[in-house]
Amino acid sequence: MALVLTEEQTMLRDTAAQFFKERAPVANFRKLRDTNDQTGFDKSVWKEMADLGFAGVMISEEHGGTGFGPVGLGLVLEQAGRTLAASPLVSTVLVGATAVDLGGNALQRNNILPKVASGEIVLALALEEGAHHNPYKIGTTAEDHSGTYRLNGRKSFVLDGHVADKFIVVARTGGHVADRHGLTLFIVDVGTPGLKVTRTKMVDSRNAAIIEFENVSVPSDNVLGSVGAGADILDSVLDLGRIGIAAELLGLISQVFEETVTYLKERKQFGKPIGSFQALAHRAAEMFAEIELCRSVVLDALSAVEERRNDVAQMASLAKARLSDVARLVTNEGLQMHGGMGMTDQFDVGLFMKRARVAAATFGDANFHRDRFATLAGY
Repeated sequence: MALVLTEEQTMLRDTAAQFFKERAPVANFRKLRDTNDQTGFDKSVWKEMADLGFAGVMISEEHGGTGFGPVGLGLVLEQAGRTLAASPLVSTVLVGATAVDLGGNALQRNNILPKVASGEIVLALALEEGAHHNPYKIGTTAEDHSGTYRLNGRKSFVLDGHVADKFIVVARTGGHVADRHGLTLFIVDVGTPGLKVTRTKMVDSRNAAIIEFENVSVPSDNVLGSVGAGADILDSVLDLGRIGIAAELLGLISQVFEETVTYLKERKQFGKPIGSFQALAHRAAEMFAEIELCRSVVLDALSAVEERRNDVAQMASLAKARLSDVARLVTNEGLQMHGGMGMTDQFDVGLFMKRARVAAATFGDANFHRDRFATLAGY
């Protein structure tokens, strides 16, 4: 496909840009951070996002969504990245709803997806168990007891876990730790006996949680997909998640670049704007070139998912690695070009840097994906 947007996609992007600028600016994020908001995002803004169709972008019209597809969701995430908008877009729409749509039966989809599209419920993927992303290294167990599974284990870095209504839990029903086979996905309702949720905060002031399972009983009807074959669903969910995070990072670095260029034009030394100094101009030019390459990579990756191409996994790792690297470059350069002021809370660049670091680690950092890309390529 040509790396250009259709008229409908352009309208969606412009609508999202206006919404996040007006209803979820960086000032909103600062307020949530400074007041230690218990939810971590503005519920009224999230409802407005759902009313605009953002929560149902990946959900079919049959289930109350708009069915705009991966490219549409990527465009929304890109604009959210520009304002550091805190919302359940990643946890619920990008990852949670995708898992239900791909692995759920008719009843599960009918019960959950319309509520996601309307903004009624929050979903969270309970996957990670270690300090680094390793999707198959799962020690949480699920033992079958006559049609009811008992879950035991611990999950960390669960995005929006403290406000989730339902968890998509990855547990092991067979095989050994680190085996791809033997993983099963379960839908677990919040409040289930034996489930303990502890809120944590990340360096970017976003929400996460530690989830502990102690003999948590889950009926077999709550299994997503097939028992022992959860990795088939998980791989697709994570690849879309990686591409979506890359789209958010694209918006983030675009905003940092624009704010940095504005500062270079306004800040003066020796009677001249510092942007006129050749060394800084060259560094800004490098950032611009890298961002434009990233734009093409992200759109191609989103298109790969939408067109169901056979290179989705490769494109997901390429996009995540590339955007993680460039996000580090651009946020570092943005902070340095702001000088000492860039280290203060007066400027937003420090907030963007923190978010870039956490987003880069989410669903695998650049090193993880360079290795994965090489493996997929046969090296």
